[in-house]
Amino acid sequence: MTKKAILLGASGLIGKNLLTQLLNNPGYTEVLAIGRRTLNMEHPKLKELIVDFDHIDQYASNIKGDVVFCCLGSTNSKTPDKVQYKKIDYQYPLDVGSIAQNNGATSYHLVSAIGADVNSSIFYPKTKGEVERDLKAIPFKSIYIYRPSFLDGNREEKRTAEKIMIVLMRFLNPLLIGGLKKYRSIKIETVASAMLKESLTDKKGVFIYSSDQIEALG
Repeated sequence: MTKKAILLGASGLIGKNLLTQLLNNPGYTEVLAIGRRTLNMEHPKLKELIVDFDHIDQYASNIKGDVVFCCLGSTNSKTPDKVQYKKIDYQYPLDVGSIAQNNGATSYHLVSAIGADVNSSIFYPKTKGEVERDLKAIPFKSIYIYRPSFLDGNREEKRTAEKIMIVLMRFLNPLLIGGLKKYRSIKIETVASAMLKESLTDKKGVFIYSSDQIEALG
């Protein structure tokens, strides 16, 4: 049975890779990419919905599909305003998820982060923990939460510190064994591949994958 995907964050690091994999997979006949601006690409399976996320209800009738993939996320440097940051990492994923589920979507795949914890005193992991918690209240048949560690991939922005971290983590990864495996860096295409593979299964419930488990899946 083929499926239709709803993708949030298609222009981001993981989202862009996932979009390519979805478009190339015969298990999907359509990918609806929802975003603020066009992706400037064409593909027979690709549909785009340009929205104002603050008024997402206005687009509800167009948000239809079987599987929701959320790769939305920001950084402190990109979004220093915590109110706006929380909209991107918390409110928008839940708003779209609720609409999609109401329109018939049965599963949701969320890119969260290692250390996500609703009880954390630190804003970033706390926000990730909150969206995980509140996503579970939406009655999807299945919810998949992915908590990757440091992402290894080519970024469009020139971030010297992150380039150094990628090299450093590639050196340290073999030293992180046992319970420390989940702290190894992980390639973006591995995360995207794991999400795609799990979306083609037929499971019921909530599934949370640490970075090392994502590595095994991808």
